[in-house]
Amino acid sequence: MKLHSQFLKLHSQHGGTEEAAVTLDELAHTLSCTHRNALNVISKLAEQGWIRWTPSRGRGRRSSLRFLAGAEEIALQSMMQAISSSDMRSTIEGIRRYARSSSLQDTLQGWLLTYFGHHSEIRSDRRIDTLRLPVTQHLHNLDPLYMNLLAESFVSSHIFDGLVARSGGQGGIIPGLAHAWDTDEKRTVWTFHLRKDVLFHHGKVLAAEDVVYSFERMMNTSQRMLYSNIFKEIREVKALSLTTVRFLLKKPNELFLPFLCTSRAAIVPRDLETTLAGSFGRRPAGTGPFKLVEMNEDMCALEVFPYYFQGRAHLDRVEILYVPWDIASAAAETSSPFHIIPNPATAGSAVWSRIHSESSVRKFITCNTKKRGPLSDPLLRADVLSCLHEGAAAQGPKQHHADTPSLQIATIPQYAGDAEAVAAKLSHRGYSCNVLSVSPEEFKGPVRLLADLIVFSLLRDQDEQLRLFDLYSTMVQHIEPRTRADIEGRLQIITREQDPKARAAGFQAIEDSLRHEHQLHILYEKPAETAYLPSVRGVTFNSQGWVDLRHLWFPPEL
Repeated sequence: MKLHSQFLKLHSQHGGTEEAAVTLDELAHTLSCTHRNALNVISKLAEQGWIRWTPSRGRGRRSSLRFLAGAEEIALQSMMQAISSSDMRSTIEGIRRYARSSSLQDTLQGWLLTYFGHHSEIRSDRRIDTLRLPVTQHLHNLDPLYMNLLAESFVSSHIFDGLVARSGGQGGIIPGLAHAWDTDEKRTVWTFHLRKDVLFHHGKVLAAEDVVYSFERMMNTSQRMLYSNIFKEIREVKALSLTTVRFLLKKPNELFLPFLCTSRAAIVPRDLETTLAGSFGRRPAGTGPFKLVEMNEDMCALEVFPYYFQGRAHLDRVEILYVPWDIASAAAETSSPFHIIPNPATAGSAVWSRIHSESSVRKFITCNTKKRGPLSDPLLRADVLSCLHEGAAAQGPKQHHADTPSLQIATIPQYAGDAEAVAAKLSHRGYSCNVLSVSPEEFKGPVRLLADLIVFSLLRDQDEQLRLFDLYSTMVQHIEPRTRADIEGRLQIITREQDPKARAAGFQAIEDSLRHEHQLHILYEKPAETAYLPSVRGVTFNSQGWVDLRHLWFPPEL
């Protein structure tokens, strides 16, 4: 692949004409090497038949360099080798750096869409179905406790299971690793009865102690993480027998059972996590329909777990590759890292079908009224948020005054574009703005509390009520005391409400109150959509709106 990159460097610098006249000094400079090494590279390229080199003797004399191969052809060869060696990232970065025109990237995008998708082959009289998927996020950690990215949650949801799960459409709760459960009258004691003979990927049988271990390490973590307001309410987890586990809550919380459906509450084996001493996130073993067989910076490979307690998946292998390239325009700002499932066998003629996952992403901005600053004035706050409404720009710019406050907008890199758009609208209306984009970890700290405006995002899926509870519990940290007390009181009422519809009404009341007091403004909401070819069967979604790989299948070509 190095030789491919060297060719692309030369082509980028000297490939503008049919034949280039170059000196050895220029070649060495382009390749960032000595004269001797430059001649060695030229010799190898000529041996490959990619160039024709006619040297001229004498220092400073110009030699003839003719390119016999096109940049697209060499780039494609490089990418194919990169995929086979799991080193696509460096190759694509090199192509992006040395490509002379966008046509090269367009060609590579088209080729990528033929590489990814469904592939079938016959091995030992067995049909092996492989699905290759691209991600634009690195996979760092698949441990349910420490994962942070959507792509990590997607993969983890196919490796691990929880005690209970969401059903399809209506989002009801159905058995998972537990086949039954019950609670006492006060709804603070929850007892779960585990299925027998459920296997982890490394051969160990699931036991109640694995459940205890999974939740105790969650309860003991010092990290601030999603849904921590829920699991910190667990007082005790105890194994009553090999297949019976009891949870004791500090107080009734009707979001506890929905929380157990999330990927954060997945069950891990107590022995393997301890044995691997910190590397469990890259070498996980769960009870899920797929097991991890390979993971590095650029590739994650899953193979079907044939002993899965809910039935074998139809796919045999799933390869997930990190591609630092947005090859799917629909991928941005949606709930799933995978939005196109291409089928290269028919991609040229078939019409894409589309299906909604009944989930969406809502972007909004909130005001930090706890900070002593301009937004503590409700009238100024109302004026600032009014600038973000549809049609505000058409009113034209406001007059700039010397006392017009300067506002700081805090967000994370994924939402920096939205924050910049907000800053532009406010600037047009006379407010000076500065956007501060920090990492998610920094965002949880004092940075957010020092800003005037904060850009947030909410994934609206079957876990929306959990996300709203977590969101509003976080928001109250930067809201003035009176409103904070009101929200916290409403949240406590919601946690005691058994009816999901009544809980939804409670969350809506909080939103209405925040909008009425000009504490919150919704920027926009986009539905999540998956495009797929008609040959893809079994397209269903899990509670987070991600395609469930366990049910996907592809009919054979007859």
